[in-house]
Formats: sequence, C-alpha cells, structure tokens
Amino acid sequence: MPQKKAFALRLDPAVHAAVERLAADELRSANAQIEMLLREALKRRGIDVKQSAAPKRGRPPKESSDG
Repeated sequence: MPQKKAFALRLDPAVHAAVERLAADELRSANAQIEMLLREALKRRGIDVKQSAAPKRGRPPKESSDG
C-alpha cells in the first residue's frame, strides 16, 4: 500500500476549531475529517477519488522453519 502523503497545512484557527468539533461529533480524527471533507468537495465537482487499499491488519504469517 502506498504511504500517505504528509504535508503542512495552515488553517485559520476558527476553521481548525470547527473541523475539530465536527470530527469529535463524528468520532474521527481531525485529519480523517479533513480528508473526508476534501473527498466530498471533490465529488461535488465531479472528481471521484477512489479509496486506496486498506493496509493488512493482524500479525504477519509465521515463517516456516525447515531445519
């Protein structure tokens, strides 16, 4: 799975506070809330961004020992 792109985002403090409140109401992190809002805005403009494959969860398979 590709790594998520990290970058600095400067927001007006009032916008950041509103995003944090909305995220808390919807049980999301502020980062996940911003990503969701961006996806919704892109979709409204006719740009459908496909969700990347989720990372595999759990323990990696045990290596077989032949010796």
